[in-house]
Amino acid sequence: MERAKIMIKILEGKLGWGLLLVAGLLYPWLASNDYHLTVMSTAYIFAIATLGLNLITGYTGQFNLAHAGFMAVGAYTLGILTVDYEVSFWLAFVLAGVVTVLVGLPLGWVSLRLRGHYFSIFTLCVGTIIFLVIEKWESLTHGTVGIMGIPAPSAIGPLTFDTPRSIYYLVFFFLVLGVWLMRRIVDSLMGRTFMAIRNGDELAEALGVNLMRNKLIAFLLSVLYAGLAGALYAGFVRFLGPDLAGTTHAFDMTVYMIIGGLGTVLGPLLGALMVPWATQYLQFLQEFRFLIFGPVLILLVIFVPNGIVGTWVAWRARQASGADVAEQKAKRQQSKSDAVKEESRRA
Repeated sequence: MERAKIMIKILEGKLGWGLLLVAGLLYPWLASNDYHLTVMSTAYIFAIATLGLNLITGYTGQFNLAHAGFMAVGAYTLGILTVDYEVSFWLAFVLAGVVTVLVGLPLGWVSLRLRGHYFSIFTLCVGTIIFLVIEKWESLTHGTVGIMGIPAPSAIGPLTFDTPRSIYYLVFFFLVLGVWLMRRIVDSLMGRTFMAIRNGDELAEALGVNLMRNKLIAFLLSVLYAGLAGALYAGFVRFLGPDLAGTTHAFDMTVYMIIGGLGTVLGPLLGALMVPWATQYLQFLQEFRFLIFGPVLILLVIFVPNGIVGTWVAWRARQASGADVAEQKAKRQQSKSDAVKEESRRA
């Protein structure tokens, strides 16, 4: 336990982020085959999407169950534009983010008027509707057949993305950029406003926070992450089916958040990297994944509700609080001792 706490302490600091960056850069040279690069690249893509989900759920306190649906919106936007309309990859990539935000705007404006479980149930219905639209609207989305032949990311100057290693570095770049932007957001006044809403929206409103506007901003930033991650996913796997919008991926991203730690930047990142590799080594249990991960998730919520990183943060806060109490107690004792000495001197 102490070793784990020391490891998380290192990872949370600048040194830790630097070590993670170096590890990510060196991984392709250490991986034994292209399959490992594929698994890691996929984990990175879902880590980007999970960072977005964590913004609306972990930092703002609104549990969005339609996140996989918005990821599918971004993926299908890129797939349709590149395959059916022959739009260049990077233009379609940008438009995927724009379309996802435009779809999320009215849905967020309506759903965020609800609170708690009602919001979650509404977004679950939204995710199901997105899945059904993708599955049934064959003239646009190709239905259950899916979209095949999605082009790989086009070259940027001398940089080409036609090998697993080059694709890995492209995805890794977007992950680093996404983490950096997310840290900027949560450390800003806007991020503190989101956390104030999470901790008590009525109190935040009493302090002058515009709840609807800030919730909507968090929601749109969240779906933007999902849409761009979906577009990367489409360019990476080069085939899309309706299952991307299913509840399985929404469940997976929720697991990543809870295992890593809600309301932290490092937590969802660690969860999104740990769980896929764990499932890779437990392939023989793939058919029973929900029977296994369901109870595990319940146990985590009961015994480690803050996740790995969240538990460390809470422990560190308790330690700091205990140190402050001890310091104040020592000061009071010193004051009493000084008072006794002063009385003795006067006597």
